[in-house]
Amino acid sequence: MATHMSRCRTWSRVQRYGIAAYRKYSSGGGYPNISLSTPLPGIPKPVFASVDGQEKYETKITTLENGLKVASQNKFGEFCTVGVLVNSGSRHEAKYPSGIAHFLEKLAFSSTAQYGSKDEILLTLEKHGGICDCQTSRDTTMYAVSAEVKGLDTVVSLLSDAVLQPRLLDEELEMTRMAVRFELEDLNMRPDPEPLLTEMIHAAAYRGNTVGLPRFCPADNVDKIDKNVLHSYLRNYYRPERMVLAGVGIEHEQLVESARKYLLDVKPVWGTSSAPNVDLSVAQYTGGIVKMEKDMSDVSLGPTPIPELTHIMIGLESCSYLEDDFIPFAVLNMMMGGGGSFSAGGPGKGMFTRLYLNVLNRHHWMYNATSYHHSYEDSGLLCIHASADPRQVREMVEIITREFIQMGGSAGEMELERAKTQLKSMLMMNLESRPVIFEDVGRQVLSTGKRKLPHELCHLISSVTPGDIKRVTTKMLRSKPAVAALGDLMELPSYEHIQAALSSKDGRLPRTYRLFR
Repeated sequence: MATHMSRCRTWSRVQRYGIAAYRKYSSGGGYPNISLSTPLPGIPKPVFASVDGQEKYETKITTLENGLKVASQNKFGEFCTVGVLVNSGSRHEAKYPSGIAHFLEKLAFSSTAQYGSKDEILLTLEKHGGICDCQTSRDTTMYAVSAEVKGLDTVVSLLSDAVLQPRLLDEELEMTRMAVRFELEDLNMRPDPEPLLTEMIHAAAYRGNTVGLPRFCPADNVDKIDKNVLHSYLRNYYRPERMVLAGVGIEHEQLVESARKYLLDVKPVWGTSSAPNVDLSVAQYTGGIVKMEKDMSDVSLGPTPIPELTHIMIGLESCSYLEDDFIPFAVLNMMMGGGGSFSAGGPGKGMFTRLYLNVLNRHHWMYNATSYHHSYEDSGLLCIHASADPRQVREMVEIITREFIQMGGSAGEMELERAKTQLKSMLMMNLESRPVIFEDVGRQVLSTGKRKLPHELCHLISSVTPGDIKRVTTKMLRSKPAVAALGDLMELPSYEHIQAALSSKDGRLPRTYRLFR
């Protein structure tokens, strides 16, 4: 043991002073008194990786001859994230049975013209330490792979095959139907109702159009979606001009070269149509209410079951992410914040947000009050989700409507600065992750053709004034409310009463008198 300790001390001296210096002082003499700011004797001068100017941080974009955009951001490291984003989602299914995007998400990275099965794809990626994933939203489908930089050629080849050459075999379609059915069952049984409420609030806000169309495949459509339906949809929407190949952690020229090789003159398996039948509908905000009576008493059985709760989500129209008001709305959403009653608070949990201070701190019976902001290229929705005991639903709704009305008041200087600082820190911390940078690059280039860099966004956030918050809130309060309600709805006020409360000065619900209780 003593010998081991002696060796450790010896090695640390060698590391500290260098071989020459160690030999000089190892005879028993005193060690030199060296300042931390001066170079160590005997140690070679370090060579640091350098970045030549601001251009290395910027997103580079190239548009190929077929309309496909290639966007990249260089980043030090041995791994890269590369993927294809398609301007295609559930909002484009107006002329098709709903659920196609959901099906394509589950079918992604199955057998292709080049790869016989999903296992073969995963084994190919494994050689480069890679993983793959596909996610669909209301307006975007994203195929992504993270792998070693030296495997870039293989990765782009695989992505091209997965996006443009899927086989869509009968057994794969049957497995997808099973997966979709399972997910629909899980959606209705899970203790966290947020995904289901988000689906309901969109259906209420945009009744029967664009982003109001179902994000999850309705149970009635599971058997209607077959290879022909999928090919018809893919022929119209999976086109190069509606795609972006995005990459983070690779040289731009290298990515463009791979794109030319594998995505420029590739004929998709479904063929091409000269005149695509693309749905260009603009989102029409309607407002309205979607209710679902549901027994929530046995949602979570176990040693500490979750109490029976009724969940309400109320939303108003905000704006699209292409508008200048998007940033003030993002700050407003952060200022409202909130969380669950079991949250321990702290900077990340929004302890100083309005919904935390005004709602959860004052009303112990409220289990949750959280603000969400959903934004799309032509509209947006700012909503508050709250949960409480079914007997206190009316009071809970009134508390939410009062919070909406109070948004129109003047924002305090300290709370506004806190919200702006929190939004900037959240933005910067999220953009430390390579997959998040990839998604940010891909989504911005897909929707606007360019990318706003983090420092530009931070400058816009810093420029938001109390007047901006008041202006966007006043504009938002003119819209009709969208309401989603889930659980025991015996005490739920009528839609007209909720609308009246949001049109009043104090946000209070009209008084109701009952003859019998």
